[in-house]
Amino acid sequence: MPGDRVGLGWRPELAAGIFDALDRIDVLEVIADNYLDASRAQRRGLNLIARDVAVQIHSVDLGMAGSEEVSSKRLERLARLVHDVEPEAWSEHLAFVRAGDIEIGHLAAPPRTEASVANAVRNVEKAARIVGSVPHMENIATLMQPPGSAMSEPAWIAKIVAASGCGLLLDLHNLHANAINFGFDPQDFLDEIPIASVHVLHIAGGHWISSPDGGKQYLLDDHLNEVDEPVYALLSEVAARAIQPLTVILERDGAYPPMPVLLRELDGARDALALGRRRRMAEGEKAHAG
Repeated sequence: MPGDRVGLGWRPELAAGIFDALDRIDVLEVIADNYLDASRAQRRGLNLIARDVAVQIHSVDLGMAGSEEVSSKRLERLARLVHDVEPEAWSEHLAFVRAGDIEIGHLAAPPRTEASVANAVRNVEKAARIVGSVPHMENIATLMQPPGSAMSEPAWIAKIVAASGCGLLLDLHNLHANAINFGFDPQDFLDEIPIASVHVLHIAGGHWISSPDGGKQYLLDDHLNEVDEPVYALLSEVAARAIQPLTVILERDGAYPPMPVLLRELDGARDALALGRRRRMAEGEKAHAG
């Protein structure tokens, strides 16, 4: 595998197990919002960790795809954290989380329009100026298609990536959940996005929920369950399509299993990457022979 890496989201509850297994963890992802008000000692601790293992910062609260300009104050706080920790990269979501003074409390999909493309690009460029580096931007899971949209999700993402020059953090469970919930083929999604811009991927698990009337089942992205097999299959597919090194992060936000279970999921990701890379090599050899 050409520099591919597999890692885990840093959680204090997992710290002991992570330190015991650093030889099997290539990269750690730190949730920025948990450390924006951290003490100097806590930030120094993250910086020390970053000297032993690759660390990335993942922000969840900026609202980069909302209708408003992201506040300079929020970006400056993030910039201080990035300066103190010195991660190799940082990321955010293509989502909105507030409108005016109203906080909705979760990541939501904006209408996919030219206006939201332009504002997301403006926010990515502003964030890059203040933080000092361009973020990777992540696709989100949603339980309803945003009203007023004029384009598909992958076309919308592709426009933002092309106009801003950002990398793409491809969340494969979000893609899997949206494909199940809205009845589209995830392979078509991968056809439309710029695979060359994908450098980081998230994998996770979810669970089924019912609509209020009980008439439909939805797959919820909850980060509380083991990775589903279709997510590994999508990871193999991306590895077969991409030529660049890929970094895969396993997300787990509660109901933590014993560390050997998480390490087994990391091994599953490595196996999926290797399967996709072998397929790419075989297809290349077949094309050359032809």
